[in-house]
Amino acid sequence: MLDGRRGDSMRRRRRVLAAIDQAAAAGDRLSAAAIARAAGVDRTFLYRYRDLLEKIHTLQTDPVPDEHTGPTVTQASLQADLLAAHERAARLNARIRQLEQRLSQALGEQTWRESGLDAPTDIDALHQRITHLEQQVLDQQQQLDERDEDLAAARATNRELMARLNAPGRPR
Repeated sequence: MLDGRRGDSMRRRRRVLAAIDQAAAAGDRLSAAAIARAAGVDRTFLYRYRDLLEKIHTLQTDPVPDEHTGPTVTQASLQADLLAAHERAARLNARIRQLEQRLSQALGEQTWRESGLDAPTDIDALHQRITHLEQQVLDQQQQLDERDEDLAAARATNRELMARLNAPGRPR
């Protein structure tokens, strides 16, 4: 008797799976009631077998193909398109900020020149002066490092000589 029930359940499962496959292939809208009706089982049968119900729900979320609308759009492709659009918008916003900054700088320089308040500073001369001063700082730092090394060596020699002078057993 138990084997008979198992066999009956297996046959009903196969009918439900076949009804799901037929409905999906035909592009029909899927519902638990429609599948149960097509398979000749009660709706409660579907709720006892979670895998069958989950398969129905999964197919319900997939878009139904239509000859008039072209290729189907999936949720993943829509999310990828949205992400790409956000990235493009971020790049465009960064470019707009850069262009606004350049425009602001150019308008500021133009206004400064047109106002006649002062002659524009020679930027190249200032850059050369900065480079020259940076080089002088590096040279001075190198000389200071060399003097520190000489001082450390002199102190070490002085310690060594003082240790010899103060060594026990040396006559005073």
